[in-house]
Amino acid sequence: MEKYYTFVLDEYVNRTSVSYPNRYGIRIAADLYTAKNMDETSKYPALVIGPPYGGVKEQGPGVYANQLAQRGFVVLAFDPAFMGDSGGEPRHVSSPDIFAENFSAGVDYLGTLPYVDREKIGAVGICGSGGFALSAAQVDTRIKAVATASMYDITDGSRMPFDTPEKRAELFAQLGRQRWQDFESGTPEYLPSFPETPAEEVPEGLDLVSAEFFSYYGLKRGHHPHARGGFTTTSMLAMMNFRSLDFVDQISPRPILMIVGENAHSKFYSENVYKAAAEPKELYIVPDAIHIDLYDRVDKIPFDKMEDFFKKAFEM
Repeated sequence: MEKYYTFVLDEYVNRTSVSYPNRYGIRIAADLYTAKNMDETSKYPALVIGPPYGGVKEQGPGVYANQLAQRGFVVLAFDPAFMGDSGGEPRHVSSPDIFAENFSAGVDYLGTLPYVDREKIGAVGICGSGGFALSAAQVDTRIKAVATASMYDITDGSRMPFDTPEKRAELFAQLGRQRWQDFESGTPEYLPSFPETPAEEVPEGLDLVSAEFFSYYGLKRGHHPHARGGFTTTSMLAMMNFRSLDFVDQISPRPILMIVGENAHSKFYSENVYKAAAEPKELYIVPDAIHIDLYDRVDKIPFDKMEDFFKKAFEM
């Protein structure tokens, strides 16, 4: 079956399906984007791009890669482990460690290409991948610069509703019971958030944030059969037990660019990480933009700013 993408590939860009193992031996599926006029005897800067939390390479990462390849970058857009075309069983498992590892595995692959300059590899993370890209860069110094868009810290966001000992105790008891059920059934519980086929409109009764996400993932705009939202119920255990960005200051002196919409519900994540990070860093506010605008709205995503950021970081 032919792959489905939520955007149109530019006529001046090549897209090639590739795969490679991560550190855990899980096969990662990705798309490699290059300019059609690229000279493979030269060396180019490269970027690895991760999707929003629960998303896949055929959505936002491809939108970014399609644009950035035209600007002289070799770009790798990947499916996280356990998601999309990537390997890993059971499906729809989430892990703060493995999701950060997805970025480092992309660096492994890019650095073996003869036309990529190993000293000029950066990372781009959209939504939840923004937090995982930063997490990877905390310890992987091969990542020379990081840009995030509508960044979410999934580990922090997962804990946020459970802000008392009583709430956490209740959650852990529930997750413990779910583990027994998963073990006995042989299949972990997975409850998708979005329909198998695109809906005509956003359902009534959703809170504002859920309605915003549905307007992308649940409607034709961003719907993809590999991105129905959510992860296995017990994935929450890992998110409650780790903090992904405790060492974000270690990324310095490598630069960070945090892009966020002026009206994004997630704006505070970028603001908080910006405060915790060391220089050089920049918080770039996109006027009149909400969270999901930075998934696919090429009229709002500041690609000129991103190009300038990475080329300065790579001293080009």
